[in-house]
Amino acid sequence: MARIHAHTRGKSHSSRPASPSAPSWIKMTPAEVSSLVVSLTKEGLSPSEVGLNLRDLHAIPLVKPIVGKTITQILSENNIKKDMPEDLERLLQKAVGLQRHLRNHNTDRRNVRSLELIEAKIHRLSRYYKRTGKLASNWKYSAVIAQLE
Repeated sequence: MARIHAHTRGKSHSSRPASPSAPSWIKMTPAEVSSLVVSLTKEGLSPSEVGLNLRDLHAIPLVKPIVGKTITQILSENNIKKDMPEDLERLLQKAVGLQRHLRNHNTDRRNVRSLELIEAKIHRLSRYYKRTGKLASNWKYSAVIAQLE
């Protein structure tokens, strides 16, 4: 899938495992995998970092074929859930960093445009999350709120 504001594909160009079934080399039970997901999250890892950790250190390519649920579903069942989705939070962090940069370098027009594109992504994503109920319906993005979070 292509990126929104660029004509390139993703950074890694990687593909997901072809088979929807669990690999034969995994000897862990679904309960062990879900407890590992919970323990990694309690260590401070985000859901995407948990997936990378499982892939790289534990040779688990995907959690869903093994457990039957995604990482975020496992976390929500164990009452470990953030109030804001991870991708929206990352975009807010990126916008805050660019705002901080533009305070010192206010003539940097390329990054002014980058900030506009990031804010467009934030607005588009927040509309989606409000519609699906993952974000409060009265949540609104503004530069001041982004710096506080």
